[in-house]
Amino acid sequence: MAVKTQISKADFEKILAQYALGTFLRAEPIPQGTVQTNYFLHTSRGRFVFRYYENRTFESALFESHLLAYLKKHAYPCPGPIKDGHGKTVGLFRQKPFMICEYIDGQPIQQPGEHHKQQLIQKAAQLNRLTRTYRPRYKKYRWNYDADLCRRLAQAEARKLHSQDAMDKYAWLDGQLSTLQLPRSMPKGICHCDFHFSNVLFQEDQFAALLDIDDANFTYPVFDLVGLIEAWAWTYPADTLDLNQARAVVQEYMKHRCLSAVEKRHLFDVYQLSILFDCIWYFARGCASDFYEKRKIDYLHSMGREKFTEALFADG
Repeated sequence: MAVKTQISKADFEKILAQYALGTFLRAEPIPQGTVQTNYFLHTSRGRFVFRYYENRTFESALFESHLLAYLKKHAYPCPGPIKDGHGKTVGLFRQKPFMICEYIDGQPIQQPGEHHKQQLIQKAAQLNRLTRTYRPRYKKYRWNYDADLCRRLAQAEARKLHSQDAMDKYAWLDGQLSTLQLPRSMPKGICHCDFHFSNVLFQEDQFAALLDIDDANFTYPVFDLVGLIEAWAWTYPADTLDLNQARAVVQEYMKHRCLSAVEKRHLFDVYQLSILFDCIWYFARGCASDFYEKRKIDYLHSMGREKFTEALFADG
């Protein structure tokens, strides 16, 4: 159930009084999504999307609205935020932020083919390229994925579980973070961090809009590339990386955004960082001596940086 907060007709009418969007007709809960509350909002002037942030600060919601406005300004396919009568894109309802966005027609693809995958990779690269000089005003209100954040979140999870196994897992994760090579020269920008087909709308097999930037943050752009590699090249239950598939993803991405030498060299490290963040989201899973993310890290170590880099970038 995606809708956690029920909003009445009277509430919507009061909210809409702040906008030039016509009179309220009806609202339909949107079942997709697992964190925030979303409604399709029907008014006398059309259809919109109402997004209510269950667990975000006002400033974090501003990060999202500013990013959407920036992307929309640069012709990136995403829903633009709508301003109220005072020119603001984020409001408050019951002490929590909300935003009203454009409605974009389309449907998620349930069984994506190669054509859909190529478009998704292209749009990921385009987003990373468009935001290479974008410096978000409210970035400190987001979880910006880096080694320090990973360490802090893992420590918090270990303390919450309050067991020897959890502390042992944290010690392992802390040790892995200390081995990562993430030089200051690594470019940073905006990553969506959830390029999944459930977050994409298509119209007649053409990419129509990227949705749900709830996890977007200011980090290494190749974090999105790693996510795409993970989605299509990591094989389960064999728990190995299909290097041919990984190379295909990288080559398609680089058609739309070239990687610098330092990004190529340290994609290996960002991949490990992404796995360590997964360890946090599933911190209670397994035991410290044997759990899924540890097996993935061990596999990458067995391959090594040179083989990984050469397999993905040789002659590329």
